[in-house]
Amino acid sequence: MALPPPDPQFVLRGTSAAVHTLHFSCGGPEPDIPLLFSGSENGFIHVWNLKTRRVDTALDGHGRKSICCVKTMGGKDRLLSQGRDQRICLWDLAEGRTSVTDSVFTEHVGFCRCSLLQVAQGRWLMAMAARSLEEVQILELPSKTSVCTLKPEVGAKLGMPMCLKLWQLSCGSQPVLLAGYEDGSVVLWNVSTGKALSRLICHQEPVMSLDFDSEKAKGISGSSEKVLSIWSLNEQQNLQVYKTHELVNAGISDITIRPDKKVLATAGWDHRIRIFGWKKLKPLAVLDYHTATAHCVSFSDHSNPRDRLLAAGSRDQRISVWSIYAQT
Repeated sequence: MALPPPDPQFVLRGTSAAVHTLHFSCGGPEPDIPLLFSGSENGFIHVWNLKTRRVDTALDGHGRKSICCVKTMGGKDRLLSQGRDQRICLWDLAEGRTSVTDSVFTEHVGFCRCSLLQVAQGRWLMAMAARSLEEVQILELPSKTSVCTLKPEVGAKLGMPMCLKLWQLSCGSQPVLLAGYEDGSVVLWNVSTGKALSRLICHQEPVMSLDFDSEKAKGISGSSEKVLSIWSLNEQQNLQVYKTHELVNAGISDITIRPDKKVLATAGWDHRIRIFGWKKLKPLAVLDYHTATAHCVSFSDHSNPRDRLLAAGSRDQRISVWSIYAQT
């Protein structure tokens, strides 16, 4: 008999707005304080201390416009944030500072979150939706040098990029980008040449979120439909539909595969967080706590597996934090 789904381990309140993005930073050496960064619709980024379960710092750098992405860059002290003010900000949080040290003007009006990939010590690639509606721009950070602009072929009506995932097979190998588009397709791009390697129509509606497991060469995407699409990448760099999974209710805001590649979580428009086994997409749990759309899910990067957590952010202004490691 299936176990009943657990209750949240704890709930974080106090954002005073819908929570749109979450990012953990817990992997440092002891006695390092585990942190959770949240970005809200009111333009604030909250830095939560997971020991006290309270806000340590509230950052305000996007003119009160909604935050759609927060990521740390090689440690807790360097933060990247993206807002609906069409800016991506780099923050210095060392020694209690709360200053924006640099920013990039994206000129993009959509909701597409940027994607980061560390390519060397202190060097990053960042993919972001560009000013021209169908284009994706790749920059190198911190220099902000343009690497390339990815443009669909003439006549390919992909619409706007909706979600992006930069990855590489191993350090030093060629970086590639997976992009989900408004027309329901996922495209694999070679970042070095700026050429599309493969395109696969996965959904009838815009691709809202995707994640990719480079070890298994397998990815997953969700849209506003009742379907999760699982696809694989063969040795000829062609994307193929692997299988689809029918959902009870329509609408997926966010999908993330846990770093150990055992399970994945989805954030649903039906307020629920769903946990699946990644190997066969077996449903493991439905976490039913939120009272409005779940916008984002994130797994923690604790070095000890027993400490690892799942956080979910919702339009109901709450962040639920779950310990599902032992159960799954």
